[in-house]
Amino acid sequence: MKIAVCLKQVPATDSKIKPTADGKAADLSGVEWIPNPYDEYALEEALQLKEKHGGEVVVLSVGGEKIESALRQALAVGADRAVVLKDAALAEAGPLAVSRALAAMLKREEPNLVLCGKQAVDDDAMAVPAMVAERLGWPQATVVVKLEVADDLASARAEREVEGGHETVELALPAVIAAQKGLNEPRYANLKGIMAAKKKPIDTVNAGDLGIEAPGTPAVEVLQVSQPSQERKNRMIEGDAAQQAEELARILHEDEKLI
Repeated sequence: MKIAVCLKQVPATDSKIKPTADGKAADLSGVEWIPNPYDEYALEEALQLKEKHGGEVVVLSVGGEKIESALRQALAVGADRAVVLKDAALAEAGPLAVSRALAAMLKREEPNLVLCGKQAVDDDAMAVPAMVAERLGWPQATVVVKLEVADDLASARAEREVEGGHETVELALPAVIAAQKGLNEPRYANLKGIMAAKKKPIDTVNAGDLGIEAPGTPAVEVLQVSQPSQERKNRMIEGDAAQQAEELARILHEDEKLI
């Protein structure tokens, strides 16, 4: 069984990020870069499936020079090899360009299954998995919290989160699965894995190798990046406990539109 894992490198979730001087982008200088946490669930699931069914786990990514550290971490926990499309433009590209590149890489790899995180924690676009599946013409399941692959590798059963509960879907393979927190508990790399990762291959490809054009003008233009407002409003609610509860419910529903 050949499983491809799409991995993105993102700023650490505790990073303090400010807008650039012109207010057009986020200032990422000095931040710590880590593998996208949701992609780590995807990688762990791929490793568990390999342990059960045998085969190979290959990690795919696009981005700039920094991406190699995230790929080495994936190799250290058990992935067999990695392929990266290094392009500085793709490091800042939106979901449309990234999905085009990943789909081209996947067509070349021809895996039985594609696993990725449900979203990246930097932009929270939650669009790439669906776009990749559409470009490949493959079935997909998102926000997956449980996955079973048939012994004949022809189909899979995925349990996914929906509003108010879970639903179970069956998919013919190959397919694209987007992992949600709770699918598994990602493992840590041990010293043996870290040393072995240094000898595992990371292949570099370019747009020409894949038969695609380099990213052009982004489909989405960022007009402004700003810090969240720190303004706080205090409102005192008078009356006894019952009156306060009734008034609080009204405020949350009618004024704040939260319920």
